[in-house]
Amino acid sequence: MEAGGSREREARNYLEKHQIMELLKYLTSVLLFIRPEKPREYLIAILEKLRIAKATGVAFPFFMDHSNIAAMFDMMDSSKKGTISFVQYKEALKTLGLCTADEVLKDDGHAITLDKFKSEVKRMRPRALA
Repeated sequence: MEAGGSREREARNYLEKHQIMELLKYLTSVLLFIRPEKPREYLIAILEKLRIAKATGVAFPFFMDHSNIAAMFDMMDSSKKGTISFVQYKEALKTLGLCTADEVLKDDGHAITLDKFKSEVKRMRPRALA
């Protein structure tokens, strides 16, 4: 039994070290949000951009533009109040791969507006899969 536990631990460490689960979650989220006609080609293009960014030291390419971010916010703001809750905000950041489930974000008690959501996504995106 020990060997199986050791292999499982090694596998988990490998996935964590290389941020594989974050990458897969990010790719899946973008794929489901964008829904390209040719998903395999789209994923290959994203991975190629990631490879180039890593090789050249350029910032991680973020594949959601302002209209996509606004659309995501609108989906969460189902009551059309112009704000979302902190819980929705954190869940959106996790979905975008910009924070982890165990990462502590400061809740200042205020609702999140679209402008704040956009600025936070912009501020956090260079960290993603760095």
